[in-house]
Amino acid sequence: MEPGRPRESDDAAANARALSAARLAAVQAIYQMEMGGTAPDTVIAEFVHVRGGAELDEGDLAAGEGRYEADRALLGELVKGVAAHRAELDGLISALLVAGWPIERIEKVMVAILRAGAFELLYRPAVPARVVINEYVDLAHAFFDAKEAGMVNGVLDRMARNLRAPEMDGDGRAAKAVE
Repeated sequence: MEPGRPRESDDAAANARALSAARLAAVQAIYQMEMGGTAPDTVIAEFVHVRGGAELDEGDLAAGEGRYEADRALLGELVKGVAAHRAELDGLISALLVAGWPIERIEKVMVAILRAGAFELLYRPAVPARVVINEYVDLAHAFFDAKEAGMVNGVLDRMARNLRAPEMDGDGRAAKAVE
């Protein structure tokens, strides 16, 4: 290994933190779109340019020390994808909620987390379902107490079992990859 060159494991960890930061920024952007009616391109531009790049602070998630710039490609894909497929995602989420508890009654940040997680489960099959679930449960912990994080876990787990049954069956060995 060359002196001063990061190890591959350091690169992988930095990449994982950039992806986590992108998911956090996407949830915030999706929430902003919901509350203010902001267009996806506008909110992405704000996160990337006006805010100087979306970043994950060590206090936001238990991802390590320091600040990590978000993966801009994933941020854009999540925000635009959720906006484009909102009705479909809401249908998937609503089908898994307790009867009599419509999506409109759920706190808007929670809905943003569920929409982003649902989008990844549906449209990003290269990302293991268990990784998606863990990422969004971690995000829920950043905003809510354990009860709400448990709800995110339950909804996304049931959704993954519906959408990716072969992957979710068994012991999960195929889902050890990190993204």
